[in-house]
Amino acid sequence: MKQGRSNLLEKDSTKSVLASLISILIGMVVGGVIIVIVGLGNPNLGIKGALDGIRLVFFGLFSTGRVDNALTFGFNSTNMGDMLFRATPLILTGLSVAVAFKTGLFNIGAPGQYLMGTAATLMLALGIPSEVVPTPVIWVIAFLGGMLAGALWGCIPGLVKAFLNINEVLACIMTNWIAANLVTWMFEGSNFRNLVENTKSGYIYKTTYNGVQTAKLGLDKIFPGSQVNAGIIVAIVMAVLVYILMNKTTLGYQLKACGANRHAARYAGIADKRNIVLSMAIAGSLSGAAASLYYLSGNTEFFWSTYQSLPAIGFNGIPVALLAASNPIAVVFTGCFMSMLDIVGMQLTNLTAYNEYITDVIIAVIVYLSAFSLVIKMLLNGRKKHKIQAVPEAKAAAAAPPPDNGGTAEGKGGDGV
Repeated sequence: MKQGRSNLLEKDSTKSVLASLISILIGMVVGGVIIVIVGLGNPNLGIKGALDGIRLVFFGLFSTGRVDNALTFGFNSTNMGDMLFRATPLILTGLSVAVAFKTGLFNIGAPGQYLMGTAATLMLALGIPSEVVPTPVIWVIAFLGGMLAGALWGCIPGLVKAFLNINEVLACIMTNWIAANLVTWMFEGSNFRNLVENTKSGYIYKTTYNGVQTAKLGLDKIFPGSQVNAGIIVAIVMAVLVYILMNKTTLGYQLKACGANRHAARYAGIADKRNIVLSMAIAGSLSGAAASLYYLSGNTEFFWSTYQSLPAIGFNGIPVALLAASNPIAVVFTGCFMSMLDIVGMQLTNLTAYNEYITDVIIAVIVYLSAFSLVIKMLLNGRKKHKIQAVPEAKAAAAAPPPDNGGTAEGKGGDGV
């Protein structure tokens, strides 16, 4: 039993999980400390406010409001459903970054790919007449179109990396800002702007405008009052497919081989340039899928007017992938965790005197600490190496003959004299 438990703890996957859990715990504790400091320093909060803040940091997802000025907790279907809705794009952008990590690339271009997927999805969903084409068909076309747009945009840094050996990070940063301005130009003067509501002329119509939105598939009955839809199911299925691709297929092996050592892979007969481009295309398609599912939900509007900042959802895929150690299945859970932090932030703002800025600080601390999961894993692996080195020495010492202590022929008597 002890041997089996020891073998489990020595597995690389176990160390990855432990490193991520330790990182999350450290982040939550740091968030709690910040809550206490701010609470004790604010006369409007005091000790009770600080304690309420800590409870919400750890259990905000289960908060059901206040009764007699006391926080209550239980199953909150609205919070749960909203968490799954917000997790959907996070899972897919996390997969996008994870696929690139697995192949030795850093896809910091997910925001640009997300924007291009947004533009393609909305133009197809709103541009195809629903009177002629059935809305489910339009949904599929818009979803695939968003994935294709993201894939094509991801190919650009992949091509310059493969054929010009330009760092993909630099190329991704450039394509991000090109995408931001290009999308603004594409929607400028278009018929997709919300002109019905005068105060929202800078927004694009929701897909409910022509009845093209993601089906609920009964999830609205399980989580009443929330924004959840079948997009979360699509995201989980895609995570499973990515896992199969990367771990059970020849293509996945080739992609990882190129990431491990491009020159060795080429020597082994693997087309390294093709696989680098293909890796970024797959990553881009996943970011495009994230945008498609988010805006096809019919719950959200896209603000296009003078896009001055990149969508945070693209960058948030990085800590999701780091916490998951680039494992596609683990990305589902880390995506839900990051989504839970958003819900916790809203609960802190709504149920206590903490303002929105303190919740942003707490979330930022946890996000940045997610990078420490790799450091913690290295420390755990370092301990393992010391143990491995100690075992042969111990075995050698055990196998060595005991000291003679004068038991030789010369020492036992005077026969040899």
